[in-house]
Amino acid sequence: MSIIDITPALSSTSLAFPGDTVFKAEPVMEIGEDCPVNVSRLTLSSHAGAHADAPLHYHREGTPIHAIDLDPYIGPCTVVHMINHDEVITLSVLEKTLAASGEALAPRILIRTYENQPDTWDPAFTAVSADAITWLASNGVKLIGVDTPSLDPATSKTMDAHNAIYQNNMRILEGLKLDNVAAGTYELIALPLKLEGLDAAPVRAILRTLP
Repeated sequence: MSIIDITPALSSTSLAFPGDTVFKAEPVMEIGEDCPVNVSRLTLSSHAGAHADAPLHYHREGTPIHAIDLDPYIGPCTVVHMINHDEVITLSVLEKTLAASGEALAPRILIRTYENQPDTWDPAFTAVSADAITWLASNGVKLIGVDTPSLDPATSKTMDAHNAIYQNNMRILEGLKLDNVAAGTYELIALPLKLEGLDAAPVRAILRTLP
């Protein structure tokens, strides 16, 4: 059993959704003659790097991140490749891809859309259609993860994919780094920080290969 880290490192060069908070770290204390420790101050978005969206992010009455059930974030996971795909993954294309993979669909699915995750903002990243999400839910999927900033297009005002997630009581991981992760079945562990009352939280996401 081996561990695959699918969490991008957070730094001053980390991408942020346009208009969101850019990550910043600055020293508060530094090891020296009068100080035995290093301590840093962080400025970041609740959606920094690899993160879990809470229902509160996309619904006024949604549950905040500190109160969500953690079960969806741990367990068997199917990684599917849809690299360099069109702007939206439709149900028909998703069904064909899963059928061709020959993999059984686990209760969690991660969709890899990049050969190599870009280090500059990609306004045309691949989104996921609402009907594809509803179909996944009907087949027992409770969590969808992507290597993009969002399930919806960057310019979406209706948030159809997120609304489908809410209607089906599913969970979301966004901003994962799936470069070099082969398609197949793994164990996912991606627990969100317990940030009281907030709409999302960063995660340290890993995959473990199954015996």
